[in-house]
Amino acid sequence: MIMMKKHLSKSLLLIFVLVACQGPPSSEQMEGWKAEIVAVEKAFNDMAQEEGLIKAFEYYAAEDGVIRRSKKVLKGKQAIREWYEKDVRPNETLTWTPAFVDVSQSGDMAYTYGDFVFTYPDTSGAMKQNKGIFHTVWKRQGNGEWRFVWD
Repeated sequence: MIMMKKHLSKSLLLIFVLVACQGPPSSEQMEGWKAEIVAVEKAFNDMAQEEGLIKAFEYYAAEDGVIRRSKKVLKGKQAIREWYEKDVRPNETLTWTPAFVDVSQSGDMAYTYGDFVFTYPDTSGAMKQNKGIFHTVWKRQGNGEWRFVWD
């Protein structure tokens, strides 16, 4: 039993030292992760334009993703898809561009914010625009892909 405790203590010490020695990521690594997020935001926006909001929000949501719409918090990919299926009307578009990106030092979480433009037809058919600021939180999934966990 004493030998097992010594072996376990040495193993834990080795793990601690290895983790501590890794240090913070290099600036190149951080910039690479930020570039990944910019590319994901662009792909998300492009999909929304080409294939529609329903498909884009369902695809880029994490399984446990959350959105706040119409003063409601919707949790999970299925709830997000169902909300967009009920709410999106023909000729509505949403475009956005991140103005700021930051990534955690572990490279597994990120957030963005920037401007969005929501264009929609009013009751007379005239196109109207709502402009605002978006904020999205991204999480790297087990397969390495980024999906939003808050939008």
